[in-house]
Amino acid sequence: MTVTPAQLRALASRAEALAAEVRAACAITPDVHPGEADPFVAARQAADWLTRATDDLRHAATDLARTQVEPCAMAWAVCPEHGNTLTSMAGVSTCRVCGHSTPTPRPGEPCGAPVTWKVIDPAGTETRMCAGHVLGARAVSQGATFIHLDQALT
Repeated sequence: MTVTPAQLRALASRAEALAAEVRAACAITPDVHPGEADPFVAARQAADWLTRATDDLRHAATDLARTQVEPCAMAWAVCPEHGNTLTSMAGVSTCRVCGHSTPTPRPGEPCGAPVTWKVIDPAGTETRMCAGHVLGARAVSQGATFIHLDQALT
């Protein structure tokens, strides 16, 4: 089984909820008289550990997402924010919308931006692509299904 960032975030949410539940249970306990040991010290300590675990799980999810970044293999350049809006001149590609410039890639060179979408065409073929390429795909792909990878991993 492969662990995903979404699974780690879900575990973090559960740990956070459990810590809150333990704290709430400790808050409604009877008062401890002077000289008596507090029977809920261990429970409060467990709630603190769960809170630390929540933070650790969220950090682990972020780190895992960073290591699982897959580069986009589409073989043409796009603006990462506006898609197929580039013009090229003298080895520089510039977005006609925002003015973002980048060196024009060689023909057939992969995009390399992080993959954030899974696109499934009507025949069932799956293609993974970056946000910039998915903008162009939406414009020309009829009947395709577009799934953001965060949604696919939950």
